[in-house]
Amino acid sequence: MDILAVLTAEFSLAARFVENIIKLIDEGNTIPFIARYRKELTGGVDDQKLRELAERLTYLRNLEERKAAVRATIEEQGNMTDELSAQLNAAATLTEVEDIYRPFRPKRRTRATMAEERGLLPLADMLWAQDLQEPPEKLAEPFIDAEKGVEDAAAALAGASDIIAERISDDTNNRTWLRGLTWREGFINSKAAKKDGEKAEVYKQYFEYSEPINKIVGHRVLALNRGENEGFLKVGMEAPTDKVISGLERRVLKDNRYTRNLLEAAIADSYKRLSAPAIEREIRTALTEAAEEGAVKVFGENLRQLLMQPPVKDRVVLAIDPGFRTGCKWAVVDETGKVLETGVVYCTTTKDTAPSKKTLRSLIEKYSANLIAIGNGTASRETEVVVAELIQESGLPVQYIIVNEAGASVYSASKLGAEEFPDFDVALRSAVSIGRRLQDPLAELVKIDPQSIGVGQYQHDMNQKRLGETLGGVVESCVNAVGVDLNTASPSLLSYVAGITPAVAKQILAYREENGKFATRRELLKVKKLGPKAFEQCAGFLRIPGGKNVLDNTGVHPESYNVAEKWLELNPKSASEATAKQLDVGLPTLMDIIRELEKPGRDPREELPPPMLRSDVLSMEDLEEGMLLKGTVRNVIDFGAFVDIGVHQDGLVHISQLSDKFVKHPLEAVSVGDVVDVRVLSVDVKRKRIALSMKTRT
Repeated sequence: MDILAVLTAEFSLAARFVENIIKLIDEGNTIPFIARYRKELTGGVDDQKLRELAERLTYLRNLEERKAAVRATIEEQGNMTDELSAQLNAAATLTEVEDIYRPFRPKRRTRATMAEERGLLPLADMLWAQDLQEPPEKLAEPFIDAEKGVEDAAAALAGASDIIAERISDDTNNRTWLRGLTWREGFINSKAAKKDGEKAEVYKQYFEYSEPINKIVGHRVLALNRGENEGFLKVGMEAPTDKVISGLERRVLKDNRYTRNLLEAAIADSYKRLSAPAIEREIRTALTEAAEEGAVKVFGENLRQLLMQPPVKDRVVLAIDPGFRTGCKWAVVDETGKVLETGVVYCTTTKDTAPSKKTLRSLIEKYSANLIAIGNGTASRETEVVVAELIQESGLPVQYIIVNEAGASVYSASKLGAEEFPDFDVALRSAVSIGRRLQDPLAELVKIDPQSIGVGQYQHDMNQKRLGETLGGVVESCVNAVGVDLNTASPSLLSYVAGITPAVAKQILAYREENGKFATRRELLKVKKLGPKAFEQCAGFLRIPGGKNVLDNTGVHPESYNVAEKWLELNPKSASEATAKQLDVGLPTLMDIIRELEKPGRDPREELPPPMLRSDVLSMEDLEEGMLLKGTVRNVIDFGAFVDIGVHQDGLVHISQLSDKFVKHPLEAVSVGDVVDVRVLSVDVKRKRIALSMKTRT
């Protein structure tokens, strides 16, 4: 296989760009570095496409390795033919390679292998040839051998039939045809295995359920899998059995009256006992993998939007982690994220909230806090009511916002949380995390395992390794797109910078503590374990505000400082190919340099709309059909988006209600963090369900 040609066709890129990308990857360059600083070599491919290409490159190389291993095994067995060799060369997937290898794979003891051990392979070959001129019982007589367990002709023919059944099942062409037919015309079915318990209600729609295999969408596949794993559902597949059997008969049978009945029985046995269960496993695995891949992409896109939410700068924040029995832990965090004071109020466990309001008011006045961040977990609703009343009663110039606290408890109980705040208990660390993630979502959320941030669906049912790799790539992409302040970044944030490992991140922090702030990027080369290659990869993504060289606070890479300086000297009106050639640099790189020089220290997140702040509160009981509200998108899934409209229960905008136009996937219309206008369609207080619409036409 020509991997270069395959990638060129699949990604619609010029061969020279694909060749360059492969070379850059093989040389150990990181995806963010290639995307940002090697645009002339890649054709300006963005980091997401580069990651996809890198993953596909790995798959194709693994495919070639597997082909070579299979080829070597078949050749060692002496079974290689020109036809097999051609099939291996043409195989485009690992599944195809395994289909080809299947007849030659060392087998566990099956009915067929035991029949072969009893000497029945020659009989099976004669029956398979289908040119008998006498009844098969007569042909089987010489194979009767009581010592080998072949008591009579019927036993000999049964054993030979087992060999034939396995031969039919192992045939690559048969298997490919079967898989395709089942995929096109089969159904996936489910029925109730257990109806008791409140949780069974979640799967009620699947208690008597059937859908074509080629129509079922990813989120239903994952729902069926979860219901099956939890014991509430029995899931199976239904293939067009009659069409399968008749099709196999056409593929196998010749016109021989002595073998027809026996081979018809072997075909039916081959399908029902061997092929059907295997095909079902393969198709369900393929459905699951495709569903997981889709869910991982949605999770990744949601995470990207969450991480790239604009920071709320220059605000002193009073952050509250709501609770009942243990009270509401609070922390006052200044504009730089420094913790000024922490404590507890019990505003959710008593009817008299006056003392709690007094405490909160004194904190607001003492520290000139102008924003209150409330976590959206347990007791959030009750805390929000108290805060809203405080704002209305006091007239203080302060607003509040509900913050998604998913993962805050994970951080607060982690080793990192303990190291950062050794004197705080777990809940107080959560309060600090809630406040800081409002001030700078990216810097705070990188401290939490991406899988714990809670902006996906069925994340606990997926391949965790694959999920972790994808989400890690998203975090890395976001961190490098924004850039990192070298003198204030935590090790968690630094470890996502291209070329910096967690060990190197700790060394940067140690250097900072010992020598003070970095004055220049070049000073990084003095850090232990950070060599020239790592410096090349990371330098452009690290910022030094107020450093010796203004370029150190931009996305201009040190390798291009001379270009930036020459550009400033020339001071032309605009960039052109001629100017780029004069400066000995590619035009895409020159354009990037100019953008950085126009706005040093630019934060791309600041161009996005800010989060929605509030001063009053609604309840579900206040909602009425037709009411127009503003809300914040909290999560996007395959069938719609959940929107926080300030009533403690997110409303669902079904995919059919996201736009006046047709929407294939919700991510085409909304992203996590978007502030949107919605209309209330219906409210079910008892079931805590709110249906919303974003359509402008009713």
